[in-house]
Amino acid sequence: MQAPFVHPSSYVDEPSSIGEGTRIWHFCHIMPGARIGKRCVLGQGVFVASGVIVGDDVRIQNNVSLYEGTIVEDSVFLGPSCVLTNVTNPRAEIDRRGLYEKTLIRRGATIGANATILCGTTIGRHAFVGAGALVTRDVPDYALMTGVPARRTGSMSRHGQKLGRPGPDGIMVCPESGYRYRIEEGLVRCLDLPEDAPLPSGGRDLGKPYVRS
Repeated sequence: MQAPFVHPSSYVDEPSSIGEGTRIWHFCHIMPGARIGKRCVLGQGVFVASGVIVGDDVRIQNNVSLYEGTIVEDSVFLGPSCVLTNVTNPRAEIDRRGLYEKTLIRRGATIGANATILCGTTIGRHAFVGAGALVTRDVPDYALMTGVPARRTGSMSRHGQKLGRPGPDGIMVCPESGYRYRIEEGLVRCLDLPEDAPLPSGGRDLGKPYVRS
């Protein structure tokens, strides 16, 4: 068992839960009641509020704040300076503590640098929110979301490669892994691996560059 690492410049308030193998780098603040899973990496200047739940193998880049009401499932990537909120209509003169809205980021999703996720939304499994996008509504599994406000502009594979048009058999193939995908009942589904299953290697694979279409 590998104990969590916390840089001396960071504060972890008690009681909180930090999983084995997690690394918390410079100038972070973990509030009491936060739960962070195993083998996570928190970059410089990350804030995790009370009541926030972070799963295993999550990578949170510099200057990200997770406010109360946020749930981050396993293997999520949160890019530098992305923004999550927890009140739709904040006012300095109105106390809305206890009225925080839930934001759920599901397994394997990526939130790009400087993207903003409005509260009360769910980001689907393995969805990909592009840099600088503004998400105002729920995002389906594997969806590629770009723009302000964000619109779906394609689908992304488990390996973060854009899926092309379906072939005659309705199947889309990831150019990196060869995994097959198909649209079933309006949602993209992987035919070679269940949506909630980790990659077979059990660890971080050596990936390939983005294949531009």
